[in-house]
Amino acid sequence: MITVAGIGADGWDGLPEASRRALESAEVVMGGLRQLDLLPASVRAERVAWPSPLLPALPGLIERHAGREVCVLASGDPMFYGIGSTLVRLVGAAGVRVLPHVSSLSLACARLGWPVEQVETVSLVGRPLETLNAVALPGRRIVVLGAGPGTPSQVAALLTAHGYGPSAMTVLSDLGAATETIQHGTAGAWAGPAASPLHVIAVACVAGPDTEPMALVPGLPDTAYEHDGQLTKREVRAVTLSRLAPLPGELLWDVGAGAGSIAVEWMRSHPTCAAVAVESRPDRAAAIRRNAGRLGVPSLRVVEGTAPAALDGLPAPDAVFVGGGVTAPGLLERCWSWLRPGGRLVVNAVTLESEALIGQWYGRLGGDLVRLAVQRASPVGGFTGWRPAMPVTIWSLTRKDDT
Repeated sequence: MITVAGIGADGWDGLPEASRRALESAEVVMGGLRQLDLLPASVRAERVAWPSPLLPALPGLIERHAGREVCVLASGDPMFYGIGSTLVRLVGAAGVRVLPHVSSLSLACARLGWPVEQVETVSLVGRPLETLNAVALPGRRIVVLGAGPGTPSQVAALLTAHGYGPSAMTVLSDLGAATETIQHGTAGAWAGPAASPLHVIAVACVAGPDTEPMALVPGLPDTAYEHDGQLTKREVRAVTLSRLAPLPGELLWDVGAGAGSIAVEWMRSHPTCAAVAVESRPDRAAAIRRNAGRLGVPSLRVVEGTAPAALDGLPAPDAVFVGGGVTAPGLLERCWSWLRPGGRLVVNAVTLESEALIGQWYGRLGGDLVRLAVQRASPVGGFTGWRPAMPVTIWSLTRKDDT
């Protein structure tokens, strides 16, 4: 059994009795150097500082001390973006006892008077800064876990670049310690680092007058994407995503991704949704990466290659969208065979050849077949008329256990 004890910036004095007993009875105490330095001489255990990088070394480190009383120190709540979650994944919940401390989120909200359940949390520890783009919306309160003293300036610059310069920013350092420091300002006028590497950044989002917020529902404006014309247009995209029906924790294959709009909006639907965008052209693949970062899902995986060969080795999907190249030999067979039971296959067709192919599949397997015809108002001389876009046929099907 591994005991994980949360510890705050106030150190030993802030620990509950159960955590103190666990540390004093341990044979080995593991943690970061800063955390280990907070322990008094009464903790006589062997002290093991985390190696860098930690994650690859962690299994061997745990195995090396198997059979000994091991206590791991974690900042605040070990299950809140902490080592506790990592250890549970590694050895199982039955092998880990967690003794939590108050999290930095709770302490920050207590200082600011913010209800914890109304706050969005973003960790930038080991994660791209662009992750913040998905949650920066007018009126939203965000607590950002910083990755170093320079993080507040980086956050301020990102918010300002995306039209949120008027947002109020509060940097709270060494929460709970005698050295606790609180700095106030706005994103647009922020200057200087945090007072301590141990800090969080609270943001009350305010959009500038010319900012167009990026809503979380499907169907972002086409102008939100960098593209060369190969883009699932806004209205069709909204319908397509309604058929894909993203659920938390699910994985999407976006095959023939173009600008990556389907994969991007799939991932924006929930922070645990993942996607793989498969695109044969390197210039479009590069644009997908830029779109993903700008719209707050930089972890979108982009695979450069031609399907179906490019699908080899990918994890099995919960949903598949084919937006281009549907007539490639064997593509639909490969996508269908890899789809998990209960998964959804959605194919968009704009040519007679692709329509004919999905018509054959519809005749054999059923599902739902819909044709969308979108018309937009545009000038006709001195008047206004309707200009039709190319109609799109959408075939969607849910895989049952016996198909």
